[in-house]
Amino acid sequence: MAERIVEANGVELCTEAFGDPADPPVLLLMGVGASMLWWPDEFCRMLAGGGRFVIRYDHRDTGQSVAYEPGNPGYTGDDLVADAAGILDAHGIPAAHVVGLSMGGALAQLLALDHPDRILSLVLMSTTFAGPSERELPPVTEEYASFSATAEVDWSDPESVIAYVVEDSRALAGNKAEFDEAGAHARATRDVERARNFASVQNHGLLSGGERDQVPSLVIPTLVIHGSADPLFPLGHGKALADEISGATLVVLEGAGHELRQADWDTIVRAILGHTEGGNER
Repeated sequence: MAERIVEANGVELCTEAFGDPADPPVLLLMGVGASMLWWPDEFCRMLAGGGRFVIRYDHRDTGQSVAYEPGNPGYTGDDLVADAAGILDAHGIPAAHVVGLSMGGALAQLLALDHPDRILSLVLMSTTFAGPSERELPPVTEEYASFSATAEVDWSDPESVIAYVVEDSRALAGNKAEFDEAGAHARATRDVERARNFASVQNHGLLSGGERDQVPSLVIPTLVIHGSADPLFPLGHGKALADEISGATLVVLEGAGHELRQADWDTIVRAILGHTEGGNER
């Protein structure tokens, strides 16, 4: 199915679906500064091939969705949560299985708290609590912190942006020996060329709102998937989420960083398909 622009919460958002609309719906939420392309086409087709109706979309300030002036976002984190519900509305879907990675995992938790009737189940990948936690959580690794503090990018130069995205992806992967540089470069190039204004992704780092203090109260069936070598949210974050959310299951991806590593697609897809069995009702 081709990309299409829909109106949600008064703005234009770009969305794309895979599979049969009669199958159980799965909504994919990506992380900070990442368009829907970071849910690769083939990964989406694998889920759809397992009998799921898969929907991905561009957050505000990414891809073909509405873009704001860099440095001046006209929205909050709460608006990104509402956008997820708006995407379901645009597709005529009362409730879906929601899969969120990184910031997308936080948005998925908030969506479940704000609109529990819209959630069939949650899959939280490479993420952490969408609010305060009494748990002692491990910090960002020194290596990734050093990269973040020293990395430079010229947002007016597409080649500089692509190079930065590739190096950020390498740092997030955690295991440089297995890093797919060619794949990351191709994805970053496509992302930059496709965006309305790629420099606008900087706005995601300026957002306010989007926190709650009720995350452990979630009673929605939850699957937590986390890489053992995640440098941004080390594995302790995933373990804490699985411990705190009632009945949650944890799947650890050995050697994986903060990424959707192709080597793990089969494992991830099997886990999601197993977790989302049972059709369109909780």
